[in-house]
Amino acid sequence: MALSPDQVGRIAHLARLQLDDNEAAKVTDSLNNILGLIDQLQAANTQGIEPMAHPVDAVQHLRPDVVTETNQRERYQRIAPAVDAGCYLVPRVVE
Repeated sequence: MALSPDQVGRIAHLARLQLDDNEAAKVTDSLNNILGLIDQLQAANTQGIEPMAHPVDAVQHLRPDVVTETNQRERYQRIAPAVDAGCYLVPRVVE
């Protein structure tokens, strides 16, 4: 599938792009190259090939889920402007 310069002009208009003739020719060539690559990919035989979740068979190493810091809630709430029942009070912004 190839795009004509008129089709690229319509696409540019829909995208609110202003292209001069030189730019339109370059964009037409670029889009036609991209569409050619897509046609090549679609022509590949994928019968019997199972889909992959990721192209690299990698294992994510996770760290152990352990507490590494002490609870400093009381210290932080002592310096807060307004606190009630362990919650920070902030000015109302939505009416």
